Amino acid sequence: MTGDRPRAALISTYELGRQPFALASPAAWLERAGVEVTCLDLSREPFRPEVARADLVALHLPMHTAARLAMPVIRRIRRLNPDADLCCYGLYAPPNASVLRSLGVRHILGGEFEADLVGLALDPRRASRGALPARSPAPGRPPRLRFVPPLRTGLPPLGRYAALCRGSVRRVTGYTEASRGCRHHCRHCPVVPVYQGQLRLVPVDVVVADVEAQVRAGAEHVTFGDPDFFNAPGHALRVAEGVARACPGITYDVTIKVEHLLRHAAALPRLRDTGCLLVTSAFESFDDRILARLDKGHTGRDTERAVALCRAAGIALAPTFVAFTPWTTREGYCDLLAEIARLGLIDHVAPVQLAIRLLVPAGSHLLGDELGPYLDPYDAARLVHPWRHPDPEMDRLAERIGRLAARHRTAGRREVFRDVWRLAHRHRPGPPPRKPAGPRRRRSEVPYLDEPWYC
Repeated sequence: MTGDRPRAALISTYELGRQPFALASPAAWLERAGVEVTCLDLSREPFRPEVARADLVALHLPMHTAARLAMPVIRRIRRLNPDADLCCYGLYAPPNASVLRSLGVRHILGGEFEADLVGLALDPRRASRGALPARSPAPGRPPRLRFVPPLRTGLPPLGRYAALCRGSVRRVTGYTEASRGCRHHCRHCPVVPVYQGQLRLVPVDVVVADVEAQVRAGAEHVTFGDPDFFNAPGHALRVAEGVARACPGITYDVTIKVEHLLRHAAALPRLRDTGCLLVTSAFESFDDRILARLDKGHTGRDTERAVALCRAAGIALAPTFVAFTPWTTREGYCDLLAEIARLGLIDHVAPVQLAIRLLVPAGSHLLGDELGPYLDPYDAARLVHPWRHPDPEMDRLAERIGRLAARHRTAGRREVFRDVWRLAHRHRPGPPPRKPAGPRRRRSEVPYLDEPWYC
């Protein structure tokens, strides 16, 4: 420890183009505890070597991409300061603990990490390196915290992050969370191994205060990053109505499971009336057999009802997919494209969603005999269990469509969809759809975030 105050550096490598809540929230806790905090968002600003000299250097790993990007950063910090006291926290920290420890990370935290970060920053035993035991939380039992409004002053301005676009209008977008964890147990979800069905609610007044601060900083739209906004629908509606009262005219988007869209359909007009423009929902597939394997809790028919409910409520729906799994056939993939067209969703689906391949990280609840025949040995460099499709042509198709989606980042969604359709149907005759079902809206009328969702 140097100087009068302990120093902590909080680092984010990638968070879907959002200003990181998981840096801003612990920053507030650390500042209140008398710790000098530096925040560094490497998705929006260059690495600053001085962060390696902090008494505690903590990297947030909320997703697979962030975890992989963190590995060279950890090595760089260790080169600059071999004695750096390193911590990794977030959903992808506990499952990758062994790899992270091999890189020199001493502290591993999962969910609800703020109080533990304060404890690590303040612990006086840090002066004798190695005296403090590496910490790991009890799996599935994240602590209950008294949240405080996040501190965002150390982060790049909101205008440098992903924005909500609608036609020619680009709205500066903030980011917050009204809950963390999830009540559900979808087998491919990274939330499940850490939270094990647990849910933690952020008090309404804290969420409202956070949104108000972001509005003062220029936000015109807010993304709620809860794994599922309707895990606690009563709380969610109180948050939505509180934000609408405090920030008239602010719009927002949320993520909601298909089964919750159906179960709480009566609440959708209330979301619309409080400013909800867009709901992201993990459809994953239209194939009931694949949905059952993933334990998604909905069927292909349910997705059709969810589309109709959102359309009736006047809220845009952005489905996400796991387009390629070991159980996806070429016919099944072509059927997925046909269903997207039939439901009038071509303009609502980001091209990257047509290329998403099932991710099997360490600790995944998909691991077991069912997936075993398709798995290669664990790849510590890529932080995944690689898998091969029983039909090699499907792996090649996934690679081609991935390249196609990457080449078309600035192209219209209908153009990309048509190219993907032709590629998928190369050995299966059938013209691209010309008149999809549902009301046709120009691409410019569908609200979307300009940094597509992926893991």
